[in-house]
Amino acid sequence: MEIVPQAIISHPQILRYIKRLGKKREFTILDKSYHYQAMVNLVEKERRGRPDIIHLTLLEALGAPLNLEGLLRVYVHTYNNHIITFKPEIRLPRNFNRFIGLMEQLFEKRKVPPEGDALMTLQDGSLEKLLGGVKPKHSVVLTRNGQPEPPFKLAERLAKYEELVVVVGGFPQGHISEQSLRLINEQISIDPSGLDAGIATSRLLSAYEAAIGLMERRLQRIHVGGTPENSKTRKT
Repeated sequence: MEIVPQAIISHPQILRYIKRLGKKREFTILDKSYHYQAMVNLVEKERRGRPDIIHLTLLEALGAPLNLEGLLRVYVHTYNNHIITFKPEIRLPRNFNRFIGLMEQLFEKRKVPPEGDALMTLQDGSLEKLLGGVKPKHSVVLTRNGQPEPPFKLAERLAKYEELVVVVGGFPQGHISEQSLRLINEQISIDPSGLDAGIATSRLLSAYEAAIGLMERRLQRIHVGGTPENSKTRKT
């Protein structure tokens, strides 16, 4: 996730895209689906321009029962060292174009909505700064190069930590940098294949919810009519 870098902001493909969709040039989100030609000579182009990965992963995480119970905090660390923080009650658009519009507004205004209580905020900061602010008792990164461990066994181990961070790579190719890995306690592989970020996130969240008995507790709160006692009407 990043806005179009200055190195290619004047590329004809970028300019046509901005003009056609009426976007603000300095806050347009980089997307390989539309900016492939402009990205040909971009540094680390294989790791950039895939906001769809972030979108799908966020939908999995923010829609999970663990988040609905207020037991999850979700952050995105961007390519150019921005930290996006999401409140648990946020409901992101499922439509990708609406999501991109929301992200562009966030990069411009630094908070969404711009007025009142923010559901999303954007700040400058590295992964090291993010982890330093969260201060987890333990941290794990999901990577194909990590120690093999099934999601349910990993979740059972992680459930003993009151403050825990799990890092998932939100890029299409490559691995998390060595510099970032040095900040994290464990490297774990939950599947021999390179799972999509959204699928890996969903598998681990589901296993963790089972490990702490969350679904049983939620189901016990159901009324006779079938509505959970703590259900709330939420708006995007």
